[in-house]
Amino acid sequence: MQYDEKRLTRIVATDCGSTTTKAILIEWVDGEYRQTIRGEAPTTVEAPLNDVTKGVINATQELEELARLKYKNPNIRFMENGKFVIPRKGDLGIDAYVSTSSAGGGLQMMVTGVVASMTGESAERAALGAGAIVMDLIASNDKRMNHEKIERIRQLRPDMILMAGGEDGGTIKHVVEMAELVSGADPKPRLGSSYKLPVIYAGNKEARQNIIDALGEKVDLIVTENIRPKLETENLGPARDKIHDLFMEHVMKQAPGYNKLMEWAMGPDLESVPIMPTPAAVGNIMQTIAKDEKIEVVGVDIGGATTDVFSVFTDEYVFNRTVSANLGMSYSISNVLASSGLDNIMRWVPFDIDESELRNMIKNKMIRPTTIPSLLEELVLEQAIAKEALRLAFEQHKQFASSLKGMQRQRDISEAFSQSTSGASIVNLMTLNLLVGSGGVLSHAPRRNQTVMMLIDAFLPEGVTRLAVDSIFMMPHLGVLSEICAKAATEVFRKDCMVYLGTCVAPVGKGKNGKPALYAKLELPDGKKFEEEIPFGEVRLIPLDEGKVAKATLKTFGGLVLDKDKNKELTIDLHGGKIGIVLDTRGRQPFVLPTEKAERIASLKKWMRELNAYPEHILV
Repeated sequence: MQYDEKRLTRIVATDCGSTTTKAILIEWVDGEYRQTIRGEAPTTVEAPLNDVTKGVINATQELEELARLKYKNPNIRFMENGKFVIPRKGDLGIDAYVSTSSAGGGLQMMVTGVVASMTGESAERAALGAGAIVMDLIASNDKRMNHEKIERIRQLRPDMILMAGGEDGGTIKHVVEMAELVSGADPKPRLGSSYKLPVIYAGNKEARQNIIDALGEKVDLIVTENIRPKLETENLGPARDKIHDLFMEHVMKQAPGYNKLMEWAMGPDLESVPIMPTPAAVGNIMQTIAKDEKIEVVGVDIGGATTDVFSVFTDEYVFNRTVSANLGMSYSISNVLASSGLDNIMRWVPFDIDESELRNMIKNKMIRPTTIPSLLEELVLEQAIAKEALRLAFEQHKQFASSLKGMQRQRDISEAFSQSTSGASIVNLMTLNLLVGSGGVLSHAPRRNQTVMMLIDAFLPEGVTRLAVDSIFMMPHLGVLSEICAKAATEVFRKDCMVYLGTCVAPVGKGKNGKPALYAKLELPDGKKFEEEIPFGEVRLIPLDEGKVAKATLKTFGGLVLDKDKNKELTIDLHGGKIGIVLDTRGRQPFVLPTEKAERIASLKKWMRELNAYPEHILV
């Protein structure tokens, strides 16, 4: 159900995170929707309070107090007797309340498939797109012994299991074997011992009765349409919908206080609005914006323990999400070092540092995850680590966000077992329109220039790409809000959520340092002009405020190109932002940093000075 501004003039949205519950107030102001006030409080899903609504009440009380101050009206209240007043009665109450949640570890799932790289990967895509953390993928061909698979299912205790496998009408043998493994494990749910574990079967429809016979007594079995009805077809929607339904019916109801929260979440006609997993809500708003503006988007949320990457690509606006569960900036920071290697982190550091000093800094961050850098050198090191965490997470995402695998071979499942070929990644940086960063290290960097530097160095955008950052991690709230008012969600997204940083122009191809790479002529709105023939291996920053547009004439030299059509000349409008326009001639495919230490440090300092990333004294 969608409502307009006549019905929705005051909305409260919350995101119940694992540590913090964040509340925002959205209002109809002067003919448009705006986010006007925000508040936050510790999440209270765990002991001693064991009631998620306490944190919501505390965060909402902060909204109320700030609203009274803002409007100089002591009568404003959103809640009465410990719950939201809907519909609104003058100064009392609100028109709608919506919420997302990742408290208590979010939605944790296991998936099964017959072939890991085919039906298993499709099941993983469905679970990730629904906002889950995929704890493990178990497949017939994953080389583990059956008793190991059974033990694994017992140990993990997921919130639910998604089973896929086989195309419709194909052999049922391997799908039934996977069901027998789940039956043998007799898995128990993570939350609540009084109910059966939800298991969704979304495989070969010919095997449905066999699956019911194997699992019907032991689990809460839900049967839905096949995820891969044919090898060349992926049908994720029905399975994702079932995951959302079960998340509400089973998982949320077992978490302390969620029954009350689910009763509170409603629109102006008192109809229930489902609580969404936080990552699913982020994906929702990204898809909404991509379709609304007809653009391709990549977004990243880098947290303390995990890094989520989202993308919406191609004409069909295919949505993909990956969770790099071992890449984060506090709890998982040691895993970033282990995964990337010390040399890859050090290549971004513009000064000499002892290896043991860097390792100590990383270990201290891991055991004291809430600390922030107290020295400028520590900030530089932390942002170097962030670049590697983002790079690795994006590499994983590109491998996962691919075209369907296996469709070029025989459709017989015995043939599919030998498949090792990968589908091509659908992530194309040359067609990417918008790159969005979020998470503490990006959203709260002391200078927005540092955010631009981290996004460019980690993702290496190609061609012409706009850069933005989520100002206060508002995307989850807007994702769930889009379910009842897409207009409010998109207007607040553009005006209050997204901080547009500017545009990056990065020619693709090889070149030689010092040789001409890019001729750029920019006509700025104030009448000034920027004109330069920029050598290869350089960075230029041209300040241009948000909302302003520069008329640009671009021309590359040598083998460098500017877009997917391999154009070497473009006349294009470049959008400004908090930082402006970055012209990056350091090359792509490949991007190479100098290997000799002194030369590398000199190059880093030169680029960081040009981007005004850090105070001058550290770059001397």
